[in-house]
Amino acid sequence: MEHDFWHQRWREGRIGFHQQAFNRWLTEYWSRLNVAPDARVLVPLCGKSRDMLWLREQGHAVLGVELSDIACRDFFYEQGVEVTPVTVDNYHRRERDGITLITADLFELPWEVFRGIGAVYDRAALIALPPAMRRRYAQRLVQRIEPGVEMLLVTLEFGDESGPPFAVFENEVRDLFEPAFTVIRLAAEAPANARRDDEREVVYLLHRQ
Repeated sequence: MEHDFWHQRWREGRIGFHQQAFNRWLTEYWSRLNVAPDARVLVPLCGKSRDMLWLREQGHAVLGVELSDIACRDFFYEQGVEVTPVTVDNYHRRERDGITLITADLFELPWEVFRGIGAVYDRAALIALPPAMRRRYAQRLVQRIEPGVEMLLVTLEFGDESGPPFAVFENEVRDLFEPAFTVIRLAAEAPANARRDDEREVVYLLHRQ
């Protein structure tokens, strides 16, 4: 999607994708990943997700990357703190209590930003992107993520092509990430707030080879 699309969504508060509760797949399946307790976790297209708080509670340092500066500002504001952004190269950086949020286009960040990433959590990144950008996104992770790093990926499946969020089926997940990643489908279930009768959330474990 174009940058302006997401900036407008955040300006207008049209963020139905934001979840107040911790994601059920994260809390249920994160322990399945072989992740060190103090590993640094990348959360791409993080918005102001409260899942980053849950990850920090597990002992992880969190690196969130988000296009909207409003989202990054509001994440800390809703925790009762105001964090002044620091400009580094072409992006803003906010950091407090083990959580670092970078306001930038994920595709334009230098590789140094990804150094030391020990795990990845994607609940809303892949499904936010149209097909061509999904391939760019997967390629970027392949380029930036070191062997041995694991990823928890949550997707949606449904029968039409509307979006975002977009439907991303298992065959596409495997086409995008294999063989650089081993892809394991863990579970699938209709979400409680499903908008379609055939909608399912699917969770995967990916292991970087």
